[in-house]
Amino acid sequence: PRVELAWAMKAHQHAQVYFNLISSVDPKFLKLTKVDDQIYEEFRKTFRDLKIDVLDPEELKSEPAK
Repeated sequence: PRVELAWAMKAHQHAQVYFNLISSVDPKFLKLTKVDDQIYEEFRKTFRDLKIDVLDPEELKSEPAK
């Protein structure tokens, strides 16, 4: 149990550091991986009309969205 607790505490510390880093950067300049642009292009090919600025759960659950 102590090892698991120590691991969880360390994971939480790392998560806080990374959250603070990504929160301090304007999202349009944020690059998490080398292939971010490629991932986004593929996403847009599949979900051309999906508005990602504000997601509406009801819209995502609709028949056309499925």
